[in-house]
Amino acid sequence: MMYQRIFASLSLAVAALFVVAPNAAMADTKIAVIRFDDAVRASPQYKVADQKMSTEFTKRKTDLETQSKQFDEDVKKFNRDRDILSPDARSKTEKDLSVRQVDLNQAGRKFQEDAAARQRDLTNEVVGKVRDAIVTVAKEKGYDIVIQDPIYSASTIDITDEVLKRLTSSAPAAK
Repeated sequence: MMYQRIFASLSLAVAALFVVAPNAAMADTKIAVIRFDDAVRASPQYKVADQKMSTEFTKRKTDLETQSKQFDEDVKKFNRDRDILSPDARSKTEKDLSVRQVDLNQAGRKFQEDAAARQRDLTNEVVGKVRDAIVTVAKEKGYDIVIQDPIYSASTIDITDEVLKRLTSSAPAAK
């Protein structure tokens, strides 16, 4: 609650500064905008990271799907044959299926957690590279401020394409 008050007070002070500040001082300020999500998703680094994710997790996903299908088939077979099984065989099969279901669920959760963690790591790497490229372009072009994802901006101040060119030139050569 206190942070909201401080933030509101700061926002009012900044707004008042822009209203009261002389037009001459504002005329010297160079502003640029960036479509950050577009820059990240269109960057070659993002495509490389996406390919890494696919390479790292496709086999595990396929293995899990195969195990799941086999489990479903075994459950159907058990349901079909349960009346002709001896009580000991039925009990043993039920326990086996129960243990396999728990293991399969646990493996699925582990896969999702691993994939999410790896995705976060790779995305953070790409975001860092995009931010560095934005700073480099802004400094080279002499911008005082770069605004991320504005609701509206003129295309003349949008540096997204320049940042993408920078990212493309700094991307490792395709294998």
